[in-house]
Amino acid sequence: MSITRRGFMQSVGAATAVGLIGAPHLALGASKKVVVVGGGTGGATAAKYIRMADPSIEVTLIEANEHYYTCYLSNEVLSDERSIDSIKFGYSGLQGHGVKVVHDTVSEIDAAGMVVKTKSGKSYGYDKCIVSPGISLNYGAIDGYSHEAAESIPHAWKAGPQTSLLRKQLHEMKDGGTFVIVAPPNPFRCPPGPYERASQVAMFMKAHKPNSKVLILDPKPAFSKKGLFEQAWKKFYGYGTDNSMITWKGTPSGSDDNVVSAVDVASKTVTTGFDDVKADVLNIIPPQMAGKVAIDSGLANDKGWCPVKLKTFESTLHKNIHVIGDSSVATGMPKSGYAANSQAKVTASAVIAMLNGQEPGIPSYVNTCYSIAGHNHGFSVAAVYKLAEDESKIVSVAGGLTPMDASEEQLRREVEFAYSWFNNVTNDAFG
Repeated sequence: MSITRRGFMQSVGAATAVGLIGAPHLALGASKKVVVVGGGTGGATAAKYIRMADPSIEVTLIEANEHYYTCYLSNEVLSDERSIDSIKFGYSGLQGHGVKVVHDTVSEIDAAGMVVKTKSGKSYGYDKCIVSPGISLNYGAIDGYSHEAAESIPHAWKAGPQTSLLRKQLHEMKDGGTFVIVAPPNPFRCPPGPYERASQVAMFMKAHKPNSKVLILDPKPAFSKKGLFEQAWKKFYGYGTDNSMITWKGTPSGSDDNVVSAVDVASKTVTTGFDDVKADVLNIIPPQMAGKVAIDSGLANDKGWCPVKLKTFESTLHKNIHVIGDSSVATGMPKSGYAANSQAKVTASAVIAMLNGQEPGIPSYVNTCYSIAGHNHGFSVAAVYKLAEDESKIVSVAGGLTPMDASEEQLRREVEFAYSWFNNVTNDAFG
């Protein structure tokens, strides 16, 4: 179903607000406690919205780091289009809403005892626990790659110091060098992310290292927004010609042609099913699973992701624990920052209702994902979703993709929309 941008934004407003419509506000009554594990976009949003809707609920957010770096728009740090500090957020805004913020590492979520334990030795009892731990990286899927190896061959798929390291390597790379991106298999955080990264790296190279190349080794036969990316690559980077700055090597189904199986860290050489590839800068984005604390707490299935009831995001494996964001099996929605923000509001509404002895309402969900592939050249995919009648999946009811024949003005505005969206969603979560 097609929809205008104005109509879509109206739908977004309605869907975003649905989590709070009809939620009871109780200033009195027995103490109710929610512990949120993980202070990324999903966890921060859930904590804030519970406090705003029902201040009688005590909310404690436990996050190891004092600052959160957004993965969305972090690729622009590589190309010097934005600073690392521009994607850095603290938790004073949440504290202003009455959220108790604890900077500690969760060591255990005791589902039977309804207690969250931390490495410092403290325990936090809960009536409801919301787990939003992001992703963990499956280093073992690539022989020779490890957490230690990532200190010289960064993944930069958790933004922050890794982003700064990859930027440093790009900026120090010789002109004429090759920047190799090893893309992950599905499912993974931010499906268009590796290809936006290639675009941002090429944009920097075009201005500062014009003889350099970007090579993407992809275990998949296709990728998100492929047509729009390739159109932009042709326009800006000579894609498809002998002098292209970007080369994408996909892998046909059933083949291992460009599946990276091993890396030699010292020489920055990766082994694929087809050949060995040496890089000047090597960016390996390994396969992904649910955040480690979710796996360690028995919230994940045998595929490494957390199955949930899509109406409330309550775990199907442990009662009174809700898993949102990248770690959850939110069938029908991508793993993105805005998806986590939307799921957090659905979960906040459900948790408030359940703690007050009421039935959660029927949720709506939204997602928008922007990609910036060149100067003043952006595009997006957007959708409004509903819960299927049998509650087995989340289905799109409206939305759209930037058209291939979009005008220069439309593409320029998409970049402006991306920046506006970034400011709005980060303020929504952390403000």
